[in-house]
Amino acid sequence: MMKKILYTVTLTIGLLSAQTNVATTSAAFLEIGAGARSLSMGSAFVALADDVSALYWNPAGIVELDQVSTHVYHSPWLVETNYYHGGAVIPMGNLGSIGISYSGVTMDEMEVRTVTYPDGTGEKFGVSDVAMGLAYSKRLTDRFAFGVQVKFVQEKIWHMHAKGLSIDIGSLFTTSGGMRIGMSVSNFGGKLKMDGINTLVDYDPDETIYGNNDRIDAFLNSAKWPLPLLFRFGVSKSYDITLGQKITIAVDGIHPNNNVEYVNAGVEYNLNDIMFLRAGQSHGFMDDAEQGLSFGFGLNYQIPRGPKIRVDYVQTDFGIFDSIKGYSINFFL
Repeated sequence: MMKKILYTVTLTIGLLSAQTNVATTSAAFLEIGAGARSLSMGSAFVALADDVSALYWNPAGIVELDQVSTHVYHSPWLVETNYYHGGAVIPMGNLGSIGISYSGVTMDEMEVRTVTYPDGTGEKFGVSDVAMGLAYSKRLTDRFAFGVQVKFVQEKIWHMHAKGLSIDIGSLFTTSGGMRIGMSVSNFGGKLKMDGINTLVDYDPDETIYGNNDRIDAFLNSAKWPLPLLFRFGVSKSYDITLGQKITIAVDGIHPNNNVEYVNAGVEYNLNDIMFLRAGQSHGFMDDAEQGLSFGFGLNYQIPRGPKIRVDYVQTDFGIFDSIKGYSINFFL
């Protein structure tokens, strides 16, 4: 059974990786990473994937959680936008684990301006992107887990919107030596197309005929664009330094369908499972990449007779955009 699944996944990757749609994908917000911990490790998380943010990186990883857990991440994103991600995982023992996730980008409303009214028409328009997912993961053996997530994706601007479904699949294998090997395919689905009343135009079928109806309702035919398909393959390994101190190293290779391949790498220092220090480098070997070094930290706190809380912080260098900060809160109930 496991061999069949691995064969199917490998064949899917081989077929789809032949696509080359450089810089021609929709729903770009799906490429924004989720979780301060994973981002501070240079976004090298497909093989680690052991908290709720695994819903974004590798849905197979949610089976690692043995208690009900929730996660919320927020980052003031580029050009005065805000990025949010949240999720929850419910373990069900031998039946596997289920999870739900939400991610979105929002911005403040803006004035509608036209050539006739450059100072504004009095109307305002908004822009928003959202993805909501339902995931399931199960251990097929004591070392191998497989997961899948189905997502509803929508982009919206003023009276226009594009929506569709996508699928994430992932696997996680732990060797006898403790090395974790992860793989995921994210955002596999159809193309998105903008539809709505803003495509309504007046049309004259024949301008050479005098007196004909030159204001026939017609709609512009907008193009369809594929989703940003991401193939991730990575390894991670933890090493005990001394009693209560541990270092985890992770490396991912990524093949997107809208750019060249690149490598992410990161490290996490764990002190008594209370304080964490992290650093990483994303988009390695990609020429002219804006994203680069990242660092962050985390703190665990056990509420007496209550849930455990982990708070994480990340800061990532974004070149000409300076740096992007993000904050996560995890509850382990």
